[in-house]
Amino acid sequence: MRLGRFRLLVCVLALLFQGARAAEGPLPGPLFALCMDTHDARKRTLEEQAAMLRSLGYAGAGHLWLDHLEERIRTLDAAGLRLFQVYLRVDLSPQAKEPYDARLKSALPLLKGRGTALALILTGGRPSDEALDGRAVGVVREIADLARPHNVGIALYPHTADWLERIEDAVRVSRKAERPNVGVMFNLCHWLRTDSQRDYRRLLALAGTHLVAVSINGADTFDSQPGWSRYIQPLDRGSFPVREFVMALAEAGYHGPVGLQCYGISGDAEDHLRRSMATWKSWTAAESRGR
Repeated sequence: MRLGRFRLLVCVLALLFQGARAAEGPLPGPLFALCMDTHDARKRTLEEQAAMLRSLGYAGAGHLWLDHLEERIRTLDAAGLRLFQVYLRVDLSPQAKEPYDARLKSALPLLKGRGTALALILTGGRPSDEALDGRAVGVVREIADLARPHNVGIALYPHTADWLERIEDAVRVSRKAERPNVGVMFNLCHWLRTDSQRDYRRLLALAGTHLVAVSINGADTFDSQPGWSRYIQPLDRGSFPVREFVMALAEAGYHGPVGLQCYGISGDAEDHLRRSMATWKSWTAAESRGR
């Protein structure tokens, strides 16, 4: 009798564990690359970048600013890849004649139906100064309303030393904007630089359904020195537990694309991109085996 009860208890616990695993779901994905061209020793053309990303297994790329946007789209299309994000600066300072690039209106039709989001970097004020919230919300609403007819989303991009510096700032502005196509992006490297705590679960819970984009990279847990050499590394480097962070994303309900931040990584981009993809695949393979 006791053995039967023990077996029953084991079965119940196993079912509960399987249910919890199913609720967590798979790791986020797919993985795309951003800023992979800024410090590439090979100085690849956009066509060469697309071919490289395809050969290494990346799902696509992000694109800095609006210059050469048509060429980026054309080369990614030819390689069967997706343009995940286009980065755009927004200047909230009083002296800014135009808060954002006037070419945006003509660029938005190029993005229609592509699943592309605008990643907004909000500058022009002291970091996290809520006195600029009104100005920021007005401009974000304006861009969101321009983007919505083209099915283009908005991801507020926290960026070190700029006005919108922290994920908390992005969540605050996103809530105030009250636009269905406005959300926030969690950038691992900028969070590490601006937050002395390492409680990312609290911030993922704060972001909740506003979280629409994420960027990751290998990193050390702490770095007191300026620069990005220790906070932006390939995924196979660094002491910070990036895999645990990615698993926490899934547990928090985020299953969207993940951007691999490559800014400042020197040498041949193909080398570090290959290593990062190998690490990413090892994580996803381990997760599949665990299920």
